[in-house]
Amino acid sequence: MAKKQRAPAEASPSAGSPFREDGKLSRRAYEKALAELHVELVALQRWVQHTGAKVCILFEGRDGAGKGGSIKAITERVSPRVFRVVALPAPSEREKSQLYLQRYIQHLPAAGEVVIFDRSWYNRAGVERVMGFCTPAQTERFLETAPGMERALIDSGIILLKYWLEVSQEEQTRRLEARIQDGRKLWKLSPMDLLSYSRWYDYSRARDAMFLATDTSWAPWYVVPSDDKKRARLNLIRHMLRHIPYEAPKRPKVKLPKRQKPDGYVEPEYPFKLIPDGFAQAG
Repeated sequence: MAKKQRAPAEASPSAGSPFREDGKLSRRAYEKALAELHVELVALQRWVQHTGAKVCILFEGRDGAGKGGSIKAITERVSPRVFRVVALPAPSEREKSQLYLQRYIQHLPAAGEVVIFDRSWYNRAGVERVMGFCTPAQTERFLETAPGMERALIDSGIILLKYWLEVSQEEQTRRLEARIQDGRKLWKLSPMDLLSYSRWYDYSRARDAMFLATDTSWAPWYVVPSDDKKRARLNLIRHMLRHIPYEAPKRPKVKLPKRQKPDGYVEPEYPFKLIPDGFAQAG
């Protein structure tokens, strides 16, 4: 009989540490810290709505770096009407004929919005460059013009934050293999992901060139080590909150009003089509 593996301990019981035996943050510590940050994100949301602020956050990184999970951690407790996620598909033939930045500009935030790009105009400096979807001249032209464009965004009142999630080769391999084995994650793995996986150092060179050209004083790149997903998400959200000058407006105390009286209403005997309860406790 195969030896049963012991699940990793959530924390060291002797020291009460927030870390597991493998050095990663425990789920309990993570969820507690994330809940506290969610309260602050709601406060940020109220400030954005109250002041008409415009916030734009870019997420870049290799496949499997944790962009989607980080974005979900930010948005799961706030309104999608305020926090809007933009994850554009490959450009159409019409979009390919347009000004490159045109398809992104239309998604920039209006007053009272936080727009999060799950990959952004920096596709041209990353996947398009590595996979040959644009010419070297087009990449160089983009790298020359991006800082000026971002200066214009900031001058227009947009708060711009750019994050690169950095994952190691070993952890990327582990995460992509997990996608192959988990039916819930298969949709995350495309033929393009497999092809780009083999070009690690081409992506490294593209990243280095992108940082060199676009890591400016007005729109710097912030790098998030992401091998430990939980710590990466918490650190990123904390950093984001510290770099947005929000202050939650005061709100009146909320009290539920009294419900109206039935005034003769009687529940009908209509045969409601109830869905089956497949998780009822056995008698």
